[in-house]
Amino acid sequence: MGFNILSGADRPMYAGQIIQYLVSPFKGIKTKWVTEITHVTEGSYFVDEQRFGPYALWHHKHFITEVDGGVEMEDIIDYKVPFGILGQWLHPLLVRPQLKKIFEYRRQKLTQLFGEMRSQQLSA
Repeated sequence: MGFNILSGADRPMYAGQIIQYLVSPFKGIKTKWVTEITHVTEGSYFVDEQRFGPYALWHHKHFITEVDGGVEMEDIIDYKVPFGILGQWLHPLLVRPQLKKIFEYRRQKLTQLFGEMRSQQLSA
């Protein structure tokens, strides 16, 4: 999903932080997405909410929990697609598959990153 951070992510996360992205939800379509970090409990929880962007509503909770051998990240997302009935019709065809792809990509990247970090820690 072309997802580029434009501004706001250059500091440690804090409540009230505004982050601006340029996203390409579908090939050839680009839009600005502005989110606000509304809640942060360092190392265990944070929430981002859309202030402007492609969804009618976006509320995304991230829970981070230590587990044996690593860390588990759980996402709870409440969202509403725009465009009324048309959006509801397109949701299972376009939006849901795109979201699944995005979160699968993130899962793979996090596994790769933390797997590499763990390997480096073990060899140090």
